[in-house]
Amino acid sequence: MNEYAWPSLMLLALVAGVFSGYPVAFILAGTGIIFAVLADVPMLFLSMGVQRIYSGTLTNWLLVAIPLFVFMGLMLERSGIAERLMRSLASLFRSTPGGYAFAVAVIGVIMAASTGIIGASVVMMGMMALPAMREAKYDMRLASGLIASSGTLGILLPPSIMLIILGDQMRLSVGDLFLGAIGPGLLLAGLYFVYLAAVANFTPHRVPAPPTPERRSFLPTVLALARDLLAPALLILSVLGTIVAGVATPTESAAIGAAGAMLLAFVSRQLNLGVLREAMYETTKTTAMIVFVMIGASIFSVVFRRLGGDAMIVDFFDIQDSNPYWVLFTIMALIFILGFFLDWVEITLVVVPLVAPVVALLDFGLRSDQVMIWFAIALAVNLQTSFLTPPFGYALFYLRGIASDLPISVIYRGVMPFVLIQITALVLVILIPAVVLWLPMAAR
Repeated sequence: MNEYAWPSLMLLALVAGVFSGYPVAFILAGTGIIFAVLADVPMLFLSMGVQRIYSGTLTNWLLVAIPLFVFMGLMLERSGIAERLMRSLASLFRSTPGGYAFAVAVIGVIMAASTGIIGASVVMMGMMALPAMREAKYDMRLASGLIASSGTLGILLPPSIMLIILGDQMRLSVGDLFLGAIGPGLLLAGLYFVYLAAVANFTPHRVPAPPTPERRSFLPTVLALARDLLAPALLILSVLGTIVAGVATPTESAAIGAAGAMLLAFVSRQLNLGVLREAMYETTKTTAMIVFVMIGASIFSVVFRRLGGDAMIVDFFDIQDSNPYWVLFTIMALIFILGFFLDWVEITLVVVPLVAPVVALLDFGLRSDQVMIWFAIALAVNLQTSFLTPPFGYALFYLRGIASDLPISVIYRGVMPFVLIQITALVLVILIPAVVLWLPMAAR
């Protein structure tokens, strides 16, 4: 039998299991155990998987930040602050072509930096902005694509659950990843604004201004916007500022953010037992899903490495004789294709541990720690695209759920320009590592 037969069969079994529709956590763990028995791996060896689950997942202090950040985002979404901010921005931009579109893009950045909950962001912006855009006779392809793509910024901009898991899997500082993601996140948002400005300038009929703009005093509108921006700005500062200043760890800053979001909900008179129960239920459900996938991935990876999977991956990329950027391109293309079918959690927990050691051996003219931070953020930009790519882009289904009268073909066509924008941002991040590294290196 070929020396890589067992790990190759494991990968094929994993792919078949994922497409069966069975829960991914059980597919990962079951595949690992079945192939350990088939390949005659000593059962005592599986105790390493148990130890890894206990020490790497269940008692990992860093992962406590996940439920805290999820809870923070849910409480902030229920406080009504984002809804008031959307109305203020829409009022400010109302009289200009593309006004609603610019408002959605701005609120997407603010929500991303204060909540990081993709489903909540897409649903909230869709419910508030889509009817107004439809009434203003916007091109529904552009409107749906913008809402879906702006809502996914939360998976990239800190505080991002994805960056916490990447930091844990790649043994990197979450604080460095948070700082490194700010540049690419703002770059991506800037490209959105450039695209919207081009549409408003060259094809204004797609984003028309109201025929009779509503007259409002400029100063009260600006003051209302500043008031609505204050709360999320303070929350962002309390979370990211404490990390950058070295006052708190990411886990401690997550606790600060959760407490701050509860306080904002209380001040907004939206905090009650029902809201608290619902937020805790959703937090528990999301955290349990992530932890169970991590447990399954731990069992799978332990057996996969025992059967020679690491050596197979290294030989596959042939890193000794290949151009490092060609290897990186191959990895990114693989992850981009997997994003059509798999969720970012599965890709992060299964694929990243396999390809990260390969990238660590490549020479990009950077220090090893810089290479891994740069690679992790490039991965995050790539994985963000998985929320938008058909047929299983989650943001597309969130939007479809609240706009059932909108044909799915319209949504698919609407996100295509934004997928191209995200690919452009990924290329820029790869070609210009300083976009990622300047802030983490300056903070050291």
